Amino acid sequence: MPKSRPKNAFYAQSGGVTAVINATASGLIETARKYENKIGKVYAGRNGIIGALTEDLIDTSREASRSIAALRHTPSGAFGSCRYKLKSLEENRREYQRLIEVFEAHDIGYFFYNGGGDSADTCLKVSQLSETMGYPIQAIHVPKTVDNDLPITDNCPGFGSVAKYIAVSTREASFDVASMAKTSTKVFIIEVMGRHAGWIASAGGLASSEDIAIPILILFPEVRFDRNKFMKKADQLVRQHGYVSVVVSEGVKGPDGKFLSDQGLKDAFGHAQLGGAAPVVAGMVKQDLGLKYHWAVADYLQRAARHIASKTDVDQAYAVGREAVRMALKGDNAVMPAIKRVSNKPYKWKIEKAPLDKVANVEKMMPKNFITRDGFGITDKCREYLTPLIKGEDYPPYKNGMPLYIRLKNTPVKKKLKTRFTP
Repeated sequence: MPKSRPKNAFYAQSGGVTAVINATASGLIETARKYENKIGKVYAGRNGIIGALTEDLIDTSREASRSIAALRHTPSGAFGSCRYKLKSLEENRREYQRLIEVFEAHDIGYFFYNGGGDSADTCLKVSQLSETMGYPIQAIHVPKTVDNDLPITDNCPGFGSVAKYIAVSTREASFDVASMAKTSTKVFIIEVMGRHAGWIASAGGLASSEDIAIPILILFPEVRFDRNKFMKKADQLVRQHGYVSVVVSEGVKGPDGKFLSDQGLKDAFGHAQLGGAAPVVAGMVKQDLGLKYHWAVADYLQRAARHIASKTDVDQAYAVGREAVRMALKGDNAVMPAIKRVSNKPYKWKIEKAPLDKVANVEKMMPKNFITRDGFGITDKCREYLTPLIKGEDYPPYKNGMPLYIRLKNTPVKKKLKTRFTP
């Protein structure tokens, strides 16, 4: 009997992209290519799970090895991402039937979904296709999120680089403000991402250290914003140092429990569309203290800054992609490669297997002992946790003064289904 061909794999990127998500893609595709007798081609979904539903697949085997390797130092999502969450089988059976049609048409037996919490939920649902609809599939969730809010894993690929960017930017901007404070700006406010968890905001605390002390106030989503308390602290630091830098998370809530930056809009997942906490706080500073201020919103800059990525983060991002393939080859399903911290000094880590039903729809907040008692800073324990994650430099190659990033060919796979599908 002729030997059956190995099943193909489907890989997709989901949600907000990061400076290192392509490093994960590189790790996954390079590893799969080493096992071509066990995994056929790796097809990438154009724009995430949407690519699977619409049969819009990319043939990564058409990319040269050097191009796949170059993904390691290229930011953003090389195949396109999306914000789309599958509903339950009971709510929308047609989506699952469509996935099976596409998977069968292209002989796909492995499903790798690279994303955050909502992506873990989608991956868990796909992993259940074998049981619920009789289609054999192994689904592995590959962690990614700048928010650092996935459970079980010590940290999330993407976070270390965003933390490094915010720590460095806060320090540099604080030097600027300090030099101008005598006759100009006295309060600088930088808004960072973080809907419910203050991990990114906490990184701003690293800007101040024993050798370079900087007056910094952090506004965490985990701590309700007390306007009077904040103003007293800000005024005290300005009187003492001449200026203060404020790191505010987009998810900061007021005493009423509402986001300071809630604009009344919703994103594709039904979450409140945030953005604007910095100008809100700046307006309060002007009104209550009458001080001159400047504010900035890091927005896409913080998650796209591959030029200053953390080497720890790049290494871990590549590793979870590599280990996702290895787990699939061992027969695993509904799992996620999670980072386990082995020690702090020296910093050591390894990859372990986490059950997906313990990951999906669970959000990891900042521990109380990571936030100072006054609610405006980070503790030594938090600093000990954060510091290894931003360590090391992994600069991309440069040409004519600019980082040299790769643009893939993204050759489409020929469609085999006659029917079209609109998500």
